[in-house]
Parts: sequence; C-alpha cells; structure tokens
Amino acid sequence: MEISWFLVSLLLCAFGFLKEIRPSEPFIYEFLIGPWRNVTDKQVNQQVYPAGIYSYLALLVVVFLITDLARYKPLIIFSGLSGIIVWSMLLWTTSLRDLLILEVFYGSFMACEVAYYTYIYAKVDRHYYQQVTSHTRAAILGGRAISGILGQLLVSFDVMDFRQLNYITLGALIAATFWSFFLPPVKKSIYFHQETTLLLSKTKKTRQAFSTMLQHFKHGYSNAYTVKWSIWWSLATCGFVQVQTYMQPLWSTIVGDQEYTRYNGVVEAVLTLMGFLGALIAGFLRVNWINWGEIVLSCCSLIQGALMVVSSQTDRIMVSYICYVVFGALFHFVITIASSEIAKFIKEDSYGLIFGINTFAALSFQAILTVIVVTGNIGFGLQSRGQFLVYGGYHLVLGLIFIIMAIYNRIRSAKSQVTKSNALDAS
Repeated sequence: MEISWFLVSLLLCAFGFLKEIRPSEPFIYEFLIGPWRNVTDKQVNQQVYPAGIYSYLALLVVVFLITDLARYKPLIIFSGLSGIIVWSMLLWTTSLRDLLILEVFYGSFMACEVAYYTYIYAKVDRHYYQQVTSHTRAAILGGRAISGILGQLLVSFDVMDFRQLNYITLGALIAATFWSFFLPPVKKSIYFHQETTLLLSKTKKTRQAFSTMLQHFKHGYSNAYTVKWSIWWSLATCGFVQVQTYMQPLWSTIVGDQEYTRYNGVVEAVLTLMGFLGALIAGFLRVNWINWGEIVLSCCSLIQGALMVVSSQTDRIMVSYICYVVFGALFHFVITIASSEIAKFIKEDSYGLIFGINTFAALSFQAILTVIVVTGNIGFGLQSRGQFLVYGGYHLVLGLIFIIMAIYNRIRSAKSQVTKSNALDAS
C-alpha cells in the first residue's frame, strides 16, 4: 500500500528535527579549547576547522554522484551514523589526530544533507513540492531554534558544562538514526531509477542517466539570468558559512575572560528565527526581481560587509552578537529570493543537480578563502579579527560587483529604449 505524501513528509521532518537537536554546537569552540581536550586555539582554527571544510567539499562530490543511484535512504541513514561517530569521538577522544579524523566524518555528515533535501522530491508527487519543502525547512529551523535555547539554558543555569552538552547531541543523533530506518524506500529516482528505464540494461540506464544530467545542466546554465543568480548564491553561501564557522573564535577573542557567560545558544536561536521570518517575508514579496534583483543583492551584501567590519573591530560582545544576527537574517532573506529566481528558470527535476553544483561551487570558494586567510603554512594565517576584516571586505566587494552590474544593465536598457524609440520615429 502506498504511503500518503503527508506521512512521508512527517517521517522525514521528524528525522530532520531530531538531527538538528545539537545544543553543543553553539559552544563547540569553547569545548574544543577547554580543559577537556589537548589542543590549542591555533590548532583548532588553522587545522581542525579547515579539515572539516576540505572534507565536506571532497565528500560532497561523492555523495552528489551516488545519492540518486543509492535512492536517498541509505545516505540519510549514513548521515545519522556519521553524526554518531563525530560526537562519540568528541566525547571520548582528546588528541589533535582524533579531531582531524572526526572532521572527515563531520564532512560526510554535512554532505549527506543533500539526500535529506532531495529524498522528498523523489518520494512524493510534484503537486505537493511546495508543501513538503516548507515542512522540511520548518523542521530544520525548529530543531535549530530549540537546540540553541536548550543549550543556552543548560549552560546559563550551570546544569551542564560544554562537554556534557555533547551527550544530548549524541542522544538526539542516535534517535534520528534509529528513526531513519522507518523512512519508506524510494523505488524510482530522477536519473538512475526512472520508470521508463526499468527494462533497460545497467549500461543503457547509466548512459541515459548521465545524458539527462547533461541536458539539465545545459538547460540550467545556458540562461545568463540563472548564471548570475547562481554566482551570487554560491559566493554569498561561501561567505555565510565561513562567517558561521569562525564566529565563535571571534567571540572568544572579544570576550577574553573564559569565566564570562556566553550567550551563543540564544544568539543562534534568534538568528534561526530571524532567518525564518526573512525567508517568509521574501516569499510574500511581489517584486519584479529581473529589474530590482541586482540592487537588492548589492545593498544586502554591502550591509553584510559593513556588519562584519564592525564585528571585527568591536570590543563589545553584544555588538558582535547583533551584527551576526542581522548578517544572518539578511542572508536568509536574499538566499530565499535567489533560490526562487533560479528555480523559475530551470526544469523541475533538475533542482537537486543545479543546487548541488551551486553548493559545490560555494564550498570550493570557501576552501580557497580558508587556504588564503586561515591556513598559516600556505596563506596568511590571520587571527580572528583580521579574518573578519577580510570577510567584511569580501562582502563589500561582492556588493560593489553587483552595483556595477546593475548600473551597466540600466544604461544598456536605457540605450535600448532610445534605439527603439528612434526606430519608431523613423518609421
């Protein structure tokens, strides 16, 4: 008997919600440099965090290629198992070598999210795409918000220390992994397991799958408008993830005193809620983004750049908290618009492919940025304040590029209108 789309969505949302109950994450930097592990803050910044970024990038390619072939569910289960390994190693190992190994599993944990986000499209009818998309996003955001608040309360009231929070994260991931086994299997998929190819040989199936991928790729990136929004999507995502990764070290630098009460958990919860509201507002706006898109992109990027410059220079932790929340809210607002605009001009079945490629591009840019800014042996190995000054400049440059594009397109449009007007007058 076929399971209803709503039940499938509910099962997947339960997994997503449980997977995001990670109250230890807003305080992970303090845990890593604390008395529980034998690593320094420099090692965490210049070796551990970059290892996670590079692993995520490398494993995303593998996961991206096999998600459709494996029909999603095995990758979702593997995501949960990777999370269990990561937080088990965080709790019961202490060396730098073990941290570098667990970062590889963290990379697979993050990379397998693509299976979570695309599973539902292979399992339900297109008619329900909008509903199930909102359900899965809401589950993720709800889990993150509750996780941040829970972690903050437990730390603020001295119920748990930074290490003990990892037990809750581990328990939630075990529950999520257990739950993932109840997800219904996917019988058909977009590329390798289509209904029309069931009777074909494996070789012909593979050829047809890659042929379909190539068609979707050409269709998606042959449109200059889609390419423009995809470039911004990738560059902005790169900047946001980099800021999110290295924000806690900056806060630690600003605070200085290890005994000072951190509010990282509540800040992450507020950011999640603000991001949700920003995405909601973007969905309700009725704007001609073909005319106004570049202006909005540039203004938001410039504001984000200014916020990161301020955050890099301030000695007040509350100022940095506020800058981070506004920065993230703007990102979620504009990334929703960008995602929607890209989706309008690509084939429905190619969502996973196009956004997978855009994500890979974002991670590639992030890896390059990490090598140049963070890694000491190859790049400049900047301290936290210097890093965020660069990240601020990165967003300012991104804003300036799109301002120049907006001015150029307006001038070209005006010239085109004049040419048409002269042609009409002449006729």
